[in-house]
Order: sequence, then structure tokens, then C-alpha cells
Amino acid sequence: MLEVKPVNYTNTKQAQELVDLMCAYSIDQMGGGTELSDQVKNELPRSLASVPNAYSFIAYVHGVAAGLINTFEGFSTFKCKPLLNIHDVVVLPEYRGQGISQAMLNAVEDLAKQRGCIKLTLEVLEGNQVAQDSYLKYGFCGYELDPKMGKALFWEKLLT
Repeated sequence: MLEVKPVNYTNTKQAQELVDLMCAYSIDQMGGGTELSDQVKNELPRSLASVPNAYSFIAYVHGVAAGLINTFEGFSTFKCKPLLNIHDVVVLPEYRGQGISQAMLNAVEDLAKQRGCIKLTLEVLEGNQVAQDSYLKYGFCGYELDPKMGKALFWEKLLT
């Protein structure tokens, strides 16, 4: 049985499941291949609880935490409405191919609609074809304002 539940960051059990799932994601090639620091492991649930408009969902298969999705509400200046950015999508290897990511995306979309969001956004690695296929299946596509200018790129500048 598959069940997707919102995370209560102050619930000890769910907080530990969130950290465990993020640890599994971080050591995966698609999560960077390195372990989370002890600081992150110790502070993540409490820090997320302090972030306004942070929302997470855990997918349970027969009561076992098998997947996680973390989202943050942002704002579309072009539409003058909120948006929901999907920041992390985790499905443990032994549970992949069972529709877990689609079920978690359904929960996120429901939340976005409840919050009056105009769209969902996410970023995905070029080499992560499995995730891309899942997102395309769900209805995501590349972002562009003018086809002559091309698709948007996701860049970063580390500050620490």
C-alpha cells in the first residue's frame, strides 16, 4: 500500500525519516555522491520548520518511508502569484518503478492548488534521464519565454 503524507518537521519519527531519506539521496550519484554533514543531519528538520512556506511529503510503502519530496513556495512576478518549487525528489532504489514519484507529485500539485500557486517548478540534471522521464510523464517541460532565445538555464553561485 502506498501512502503520501505531509511531514511535520517537529514529529521525531518523521524528522528522522526525512534525514534518512536525504542521507540516501546525498550519497546517490544524482544527489552529488557525498554524505551530508553531521551539522545538516542534526539541524535539517528544525531548520526546515523555521522556513516559511517549506513543505515536505514522505511516501510510505506498507508503512516504510520510501520517498521524499521537499518544496518551497516562491513567487512569479510575471503572473503576480505564488509558485511552488520542488527542490528534492527522493525515491529509495528498492522502491523505484512503483509510481512513488508520481504519487508525491500529485500531493505537491494538490498543495500548490490549495495555496493558489500558478505553477510548479523544478530543476533536474541533464544526465538523470529516469527523473526527466518521470517529470515529462507528469506534464513538466522546459521553460522558455521566446523560442528564439532558448530554454532557461539553472545556474548557481556558491557563497560559502
